[in-house]
Amino acid sequence: MWLLRPPGVYRPQEDTWLMAEALAQAGMPRGGRVLDVCTGTGALAIASAVAGAGEITAVDLSRRALAATWANARLRGLRVRVRRGDFGDLVGRGEFDVVTANPPYVPSTGVPDRGPARAWDAGLDGRCVLDRLCAVLPLLLADKGMGLIVHSALSDPDVTLRQLRGGGLKASVVARRTVPFGPVMRGRAEWLARRGLIEDGQEHEELVVIRADAA
Repeated sequence: MWLLRPPGVYRPQEDTWLMAEALAQAGMPRGGRVLDVCTGTGALAIASAVAGAGEITAVDLSRRALAATWANARLRGLRVRVRRGDFGDLVGRGEFDVVTANPPYVPSTGVPDRGPARAWDAGLDGRCVLDRLCAVLPLLLADKGMGLIVHSALSDPDVTLRQLRGGGLKASVVARRTVPFGPVMRGRAEWLARRGLIEDGQEHEELVVIRADAA
């Protein structure tokens, strides 16, 4: 998928495409209402439109990301509503049949409030956004709604599953893929090894897609 990507906007890569495949296999409700969290270039919002979504909202903190999403959708003749802010701001503003999320999940020494690293750095355990997303997802989903979340196994999928199930959702891992480290992971491999998150010399990580269904 060719996409416009301004400087500073997250480049779609293996996690994006794994999510797109999981979304295609999950079965989009015809005309469904979709929320794409941390949309970046809008790749998953566009994939939702192609899969048959009727109404799509893409949310991100980055103005550049939202401009890219709007442009990429417009170039394809697709309608995507863009909204700047946090996904938690949408609680109580309508429920969604599908929520897709490729949030920041890379373990880091801090959590930036601006700049490109905001798209991947997620605190010491990589869960500063994931934990909030798991808590909020049940409030965003309509009855019989579905959430899809992708993240690295370094960020502990079992915690994600427990939190989603604790919120009343049925949750399971529906896709896995082992991929080489990208530039960010290669650049902090020694730090990750010192923290015991990877083995010395490790050069690959496992990505997982977790599906959560509302009753």
